[in-house]
Amino acid sequence: MRAEGVDTSCVTRDTGAPTGLILFEPRLPEVTRVQYYPAGSRLDAARVERAFTAGPPRVLHLTGITPAREACQRTLRLAREHGVPVTLDANYRSRLWSSQEAAAELRDWVPYVDVLIASDDELPLCAPPGPDAVKALLDLGVREVVVKLGADGAVAHSADGELRVPARPVSAVDAVGAGDAFVAGHLSALLDGEDIAARLDRAVTTGAFAVAQPGDWEGAPTRAELGLLGAGQGTVVR
Repeated sequence: MRAEGVDTSCVTRDTGAPTGLILFEPRLPEVTRVQYYPAGSRLDAARVERAFTAGPPRVLHLTGITPAREACQRTLRLAREHGVPVTLDANYRSRLWSSQEAAAELRDWVPYVDVLIASDDELPLCAPPGPDAVKALLDLGVREVVVKLGADGAVAHSADGELRVPARPVSAVDAVGAGDAFVAGHLSALLDGEDIAARLDRAVTTGAFAVAQPGDWEGAPTRAELGLLGAGQGTVVR
């Protein structure tokens, strides 16, 4: 993580807990089983407060994959107190909690969220029951609802309307990690001050890089590499 430029100064170690682990088990060309052994659920509120004391982040990003409930609730309140924008990737995983548990928790987070990213089947977990999940989320104060559509690209909803972008054409090798790569692209563009259109474009681009190579994160591009998808087939960069 340090080699990638990640600040690890607030990392602490729990000597009584195992290291977080994810195992991927490809069973068929289009079917992969995933086993989760998360460590993030052990995060407590005191550690979050120490991190905010060291310096509030430019953006707070939460994900439904490692929901340490007390710590996340405290983090959201701290973000509100410090004026830190909040992004949320619903990232529902049925092996970690039930849809009822996820909905109860994620709906509590939504009033603090500025940008919500989810697949279309995850939206009902975040919005109150009703026929129009996107409208309900915008009415609750979410400024931007981004829906991942896989091979059909993505769509962003905001007070300014709807914006759709197609997926970037690429030969898919491994679909695992595409959603996380999409979110990483969106977040990096958000931190770069880009508008909605540019954020969506970078998100579908980083998602395309992810599926073009085997592995969960190995295909992640740097900012300098984002333009490589426009290179012709067989291009060699020397």
